Amino acid sequence: MKPAIAFAILMAAAIGVAAQQPVEQRFSLTEAAIAADAKGAQAIEARLMTTMLNGSDDSPVMNVKLVVKNISPSFYNYVTGWATFYDSAAVRCGEGLFKVDALAPNESAEADTPGLRLRCSPATWRITATNLLTRTGDVAKSGAEATAAPVETPVVEKTAERPAPMNFIISIDGEEHPIQVNNPIVLKLGNRNRTIMLRSAP
Repeated sequence: MKPAIAFAILMAAAIGVAAQQPVEQRFSLTEAAIAADAKGAQAIEARLMTTMLNGSDDSPVMNVKLVVKNISPSFYNYVTGWATFYDSAAVRCGEGLFKVDALAPNESAEADTPGLRLRCSPATWRITATNLLTRTGDVAKSGAEATAAPVETPVVEKTAERPAPMNFIISIDGEEHPIQVNNPIVLKLGNRNRTIMLRSAP
């Protein structure tokens, strides 16, 4: 009796875990691929702009362009994800990472996949969102990363306005010496060391 109860509990837990996992659906190359956030809600969609996808082992496709659209109600400061391609036998034959900065609801932006090595003529593809950083600083992640604690953006109080440090080069008789604002440089001129400091005017 006890083994049967233990088996029933184990199956119920497995079904519950499977129900919580977002389904990674594959789409044809002419369709928009959709990715979900950690809660399973639709977050972003992507459409392929590159149409010539005839890769091989000897001559892989190294990059594709796509348009990523925010289909959620949240403003994303930062979006990353994977574009994965499958051949006609449903075997994965290439994947590349894409990223987009500052994506408002219903806004679209072009992106590419510079690390891609597509070794087939794909029949289907999918996208997976790996990081969805919202304006409030909460991070929505897919898969195993979804259990990570939310990241809070620190609030930095402004003090007195200071000019941003800038780099300069001092050239003395053709010899160049790098110097920064408010950072002294010591040069040997003749038989004496001289300290030179560049400051901003008040």
